[in-house]
Amino acid sequence: METALKGKTVLITGASRNMGRLAAVAFARERANLALCTSAKMAQLNEVAAECRALGAQVIAAQCDVADPKSVNGFVDRVAAELGTVHVALNNAVYRVDTAPFLQVSDEDWEKSFRVNLGGPRNICRAVLPLMIEQRWGRIINFSGIDPLLGGSVTKGMAKLGIVGFTRGLAREFAEHEITANCIGPGTIDVERDPNLKPKALRPTQPIRRMGKSEEVVSLMLYLASENAGFITGQNYLVNGGMYFQ
Repeated sequence: METALKGKTVLITGASRNMGRLAAVAFARERANLALCTSAKMAQLNEVAAECRALGAQVIAAQCDVADPKSVNGFVDRVAAELGTVHVALNNAVYRVDTAPFLQVSDEDWEKSFRVNLGGPRNICRAVLPLMIEQRWGRIINFSGIDPLLGGSVTKGMAKLGIVGFTRGLAREFAEHEITANCIGPGTIDVERDPNLKPKALRPTQPIRRMGKSEEVVSLMLYLASENAGFITGQNYLVNGGMYFQ
């Protein structure tokens, strides 16, 4: 598939590991320029940046707290100054909380989930949309999930369903500027997990009896970011092995 991403600038949050890392490498192979950030894992992010530079990509790798508008604005200003603009914003950063019962969720986890999982994409989009409007081209890719569709945990469901509404609002408002906004909703994906989180298990109703691969999600990111997806916006693509049919 010809993506026409060569020379375009792709901003990826949460790029230090898992799907963020694989996405960075995949876009580097498409000869895109990369603006990569993480909130804390700079050693890992620098490894990702080195791998992408070895593939010929121009790369900015920086620490950025997506929940902090000042941190985001500073990062995007640097990207615009050094790489010229942002064409694709991939809001991959996430604050994962365990699926504790609602009455056991701490105020800290609830508030941080809101600040990172909803506030982060809002802060990134608010910073990059003026650049996309000026160039009349942009791709926004956010991440939802299946928890709100299956009646999963309250904390995760709140954030994941909220991001769908956020994305669809952007899709309608900014379509006149040739900017698309879409969601990807991964199901049970085989990724590295934080030690405090329980391992995911397959649901008995999932037709494809295996965990998904990060590469299978990344391939959809590449498509939605490409020229080929210019007529697709406001959609929520579920990559979940048939766990839920939308």
